[in-house]
Amino acid sequence: MSNDFPGWHGTTIIGVRKGGQVVIAGDGQVSLGQTVIKGSARKVRRLSPGGFEVVAGFAGSTADAFTLLERLEGKLEATPGQLQRACVELAKDWRTDKYLQKLEAMLIVSDGRDMYVITGAGDVLEPEHDVAAIGSGGNYALAAARAMMDGDRDAEQVARAAMAIAADICVYTNGNLTVEKIGR
Repeated sequence: MSNDFPGWHGTTIIGVRKGGQVVIAGDGQVSLGQTVIKGSARKVRRLSPGGFEVVAGFAGSTADAFTLLERLEGKLEATPGQLQRACVELAKDWRTDKYLQKLEAMLIVSDGRDMYVITGAGDVLEPEHDVAAIGSGGNYALAAARAMMDGDRDAEQVARAAMAIAADICVYTNGNLTVEKIGR
């Protein structure tokens, strides 16, 4: 197999915490090389392990992300109400387990109070400025959202506007959004 395979690209996921609410939004585009394969993928999910509600958005391989989301649910069931601990345990497994090490995805997760970015490098990062973004258009969405945080817009309005800006700039991001809100 050639190393020139174009690979899967795309996705912009943003998490915005403002006014007691967290919004995680993601676009719907899945691309293979220069081709849009699907425009309506759902990359933001609501998890409810043991009645503890969490919202998660993912960038990267869909199958890999679903594997990580299942693992996160298991960690949340083992540590109910302790999102940070569950995220750290997932990141430890992701870094040390030979199967999980091959997974290519990133997650933004929130329980409505805390928000974290989890990576395969073992990172569990709490974002500064109450905004986190991942994926190919993540930096565009992050910059746009940070510029809007001091204004009158609520968390959802900031997330939607930032995603619209990212979709205008990043060819791997579209305007077909999935938006989930969670508050504590």
